[in-house]
Amino acid sequence: MEAIETGCFMNLDVDFSTSNGLKQERQLSASQRRYYSFCRRKSFAAFVASKKECAGKGSTSWCCCSLTFVEHAEIHQHVAKTHNSSIQQLTQATYEHLLSQLEKDTETQQLKGKKTEAVDISMWIPDISHIPEGELKNGPGKVLLYYCYCEVDDPHAVCAWQEALCESLHLTGKVRVAAEGINGTVGGTNVATDLYINAMLSHPFFKMEKEDFKTSDGGAECFRHLKVGVFKEIVPMGVDPDVVSYQMAGVHLEPEEFHKEVETALAKGDLCNDTILLDCRNFYESKIGQFTQCLAPNIRKFSYFPDYVDQNLELFRDKKVLMYCTGGIRCERGSAYLRSKDVCKEIYQLKGGIHKYLEHFPEGFYRGKLFVFDERYTISSNDDIISDCRYCGCPWDQYELCSTRFCCQLVLSCPCCRQEGHTACCPTCQSKGQAQSEMTSDTPHHKEECECTEKRARIPQDIKQHD
Repeated sequence: MEAIETGCFMNLDVDFSTSNGLKQERQLSASQRRYYSFCRRKSFAAFVASKKECAGKGSTSWCCCSLTFVEHAEIHQHVAKTHNSSIQQLTQATYEHLLSQLEKDTETQQLKGKKTEAVDISMWIPDISHIPEGELKNGPGKVLLYYCYCEVDDPHAVCAWQEALCESLHLTGKVRVAAEGINGTVGGTNVATDLYINAMLSHPFFKMEKEDFKTSDGGAECFRHLKVGVFKEIVPMGVDPDVVSYQMAGVHLEPEEFHKEVETALAKGDLCNDTILLDCRNFYESKIGQFTQCLAPNIRKFSYFPDYVDQNLELFRDKKVLMYCTGGIRCERGSAYLRSKDVCKEIYQLKGGIHKYLEHFPEGFYRGKLFVFDERYTISSNDDIISDCRYCGCPWDQYELCSTRFCCQLVLSCPCCRQEGHTACCPTCQSKGQAQSEMTSDTPHHKEECECTEKRARIPQDIKQHD
């Protein structure tokens, strides 16, 4: 789901995997530097420990890079000199994990200390006593995608209701609740998801209509579990909603209107000259599917979008901008942020996102697959393949997770290449897979980063391409 993608912990995203890491580290607060130093020491110790071998009674040695070390200082010097990049990546993973735990602990303490009256959520749970449990757990199903911006006075009460509602209907998925609204994607049987939609439509907080729910074939199996939580933003852009509100969003265009705008721009040859068709998604999403002649920023997550706009303002100056994303929610905040810069001539966004557009124009200007944030990875409405296998270059658009233990990036590797063992996101990651498989099991997994990403700029300078 587009809005439930991995965001920055505590609005902090420091890339220590490149030479800019140390410079960025110095820009952290004193407490953040202490956390990072602690994580680096822990990661270094874990890496060294993974190389330890018992050489005999009372003696220890370390084996690394086909070399054997008998002195503690020797293995430390070798690791520091030869494996600095791996240590940096492990450090960032540990650092993000620590910040995540601190954030959860803070939210828990805030929830415990919150003195509010208990809210009876039972009135918002539908009566399902007449429905056989089998109909809620088995049978044809679907995945719902939705969001609703509105004022929520008690997000924690809504969170509790959502959790109870989904569990009673045997739904899995992800739901984000905030003072600014709700955003979710859930999967289950057709009976269960229909009951969920009716419960949402009946709730007094959310002024929603049935068409606000995007549906696709699937079910509870599309998600590993149910995750419901309270957050600052219902889509993680990393900008305070009180500073840049969804109420500042661009003009919403129905799929038919958006299609006509794109058609007109293409016919006139105005794209990039007078009109920009802007993809607000991440690079791995637009890589396998996008609108014809769009501008697709090479960014890793939506929290980078504000910086991308700031560093490419001249690209948008005096232009008409047509924005789109998966379901529409990223355009709500993204268009609001772009509007706050006061450089564009006009800003429009696709209502309902690509999801709704494909319902009306399955063979329209959007070509390729639509990336979704669940176990399916993609859904499709046309047969176009616009991406290639990472290794042999043949047409391929079916993502798999990188096989390297500490890497969570997605890789496009065709069946032939996978049979040959090319299952990692890059040759560098493939070669370090064996070494990482020997690491201790309690080391946290690294998120969406590996050495092969060093060549990708965190914030692309697309303005240079259009001077």
